[in-house]
Amino acid sequence: MPELPEVETIANGVHARVRGRRIVGVWTSGKPQTFKSPETEIAAALTGAKIQSVRRVGKTIVMTTEHDATLTEFLIHLGMTGRLLVCTPEMPVAPHTHAVLTLDDMREVRFVDPRRFGRLSIHKPQSPAHTPQKDTDSPQPKSKEGHYTGPGREPLTIPLADFVALFRNRRTPIKAALLNQSLLHGVGNIYADEALFRARIRPTRQAARLTRTELAKLRTALIAVLRQAIQLGGSSVSDYVDADGVRGFFQLRHKVYQRTGEPCRVCGTPIKRITLAGRGTHFCPTCQR
Repeated sequence: MPELPEVETIANGVHARVRGRRIVGVWTSGKPQTFKSPETEIAAALTGAKIQSVRRVGKTIVMTTEHDATLTEFLIHLGMTGRLLVCTPEMPVAPHTHAVLTLDDMREVRFVDPRRFGRLSIHKPQSPAHTPQKDTDSPQPKSKEGHYTGPGREPLTIPLADFVALFRNRRTPIKAALLNQSLLHGVGNIYADEALFRARIRPTRQAARLTRTELAKLRTALIAVLRQAIQLGGSSVSDYVDADGVRGFFQLRHKVYQRTGEPCRVCGTPIKRITLAGRGTHFCPTCQR
């Protein structure tokens, strides 16, 4: 599943290519599971609208459009295998394409999702301009009073005190807590494993028992690994490609993820894999304690 760096890379790429363009046509596939909003609502909300911005919120791509002074947010969750591509009309339409937005310059924004775990929906903020809400300690679901803010805190900008507070009294393993999207949205399996390795914290440790110093190291490691992954275009370990169909390169920098049995790049101990919170989890038994 694309995680924060992959979604950020796609959103930035789409934004750079389509900002300011007008949507002149909307096609949807009618396939079940893909659409959280009725397809007729999606078409009516987007047709004729001008694209103001495309940004990431957690693991969701948010395309903000304006039509007759009314803002609409088109929410695109990529699921396991979703892709959002900006294409010229002569490019062959890939199998499992479920939505096509035709722009006023005849280019197309295409949503492709073979396994149909992705979701497309419409959110209508009532505020007159783009004013993202400030972070709070409570989960932040989408709100009819404002812009879509996602289910949890933003890991790239959360202050240290708030980060520490998220894990207070959490008796779950720290790896499971990092994957809890109501706490930190956007962090997935790859970057949880990589951040825990860089912070030298074993993924099975109870979150509530980590010291403030350890949590500070984890926050620093998490921000660093996410930013580095964004710079390298994300990790292409499965179906992920960016808005132009190009693979990322951060998988070449993985320290533990999917390196089971290979020597640790720090101490040489074979990387171990366990199942934690239903997810494959990779760590170094020597470096992480």
